[in-house]
Amino acid sequence: MALDIEQARFNMIEQQVRTWDVLDERVLDVLKTVPREDFAPSRYRRMAFADLRLPLAMGQVMMKPVEEGRMLQALDVGSGQDVLEIGTGSGFTAACLSVLGGRVLTIDLYPELAESAAARLDRLGYSAVEVRQADALDAEFRPGRLFDRVVVTASMAEIPAVMLDWVAPGGRLFAVRGHSPAMEAVCLERDAGGQWRADSLFETDLPRLVGAEDLPVFDF
Repeated sequence: MALDIEQARFNMIEQQVRTWDVLDERVLDVLKTVPREDFAPSRYRRMAFADLRLPLAMGQVMMKPVEEGRMLQALDVGSGQDVLEIGTGSGFTAACLSVLGGRVLTIDLYPELAESAAARLDRLGYSAVEVRQADALDAEFRPGRLFDRVVVTASMAEIPAVMLDWVAPGGRLFAVRGHSPAMEAVCLERDAGGQWRADSLFETDLPRLVGAEDLPVFDF
């Protein structure tokens, strides 16, 4: 039986994402607009709308649709904001961030993922996304500016202090911290005075960001 893509997308949004307290219509519209099935690996295309994390190359994953929805809602990306994504993966999150109005720089440690995501984003017309192959935890990596939003799509035992330094005053950072199987997805917001407020979003279990566990941490 052929998959009814649009019905599957509708069911994902209405039966999964919305019921997980994702009520921001901008976010729901983005999930309707960005073709998730075109970012899923071909062998998992029929599962693109399921409540599952989909395997990618190099041991990485696409987050569940509900997790992506809650993440995008918490980040509240506005038009023209500078966004840094660490962990490009399939490129789906970067596409969503750009449709929400962000000017997105997305980096991935693995050349295979960075190159395939760049080609996919270009083919699908997401011109507001720049893809680089880079290691965010390498001392040689210097973004050169502060970002309104920083998004880390892999997990860390704790959030490295260097990542907090990339967030502009008034900005937000999404990250997953803790240990398997019950890691915590959080959105941190930096006020104008440099103080941080942490909002706990949901429990999850994502692959580690390579090198993150042994870095100095910032305590909240």
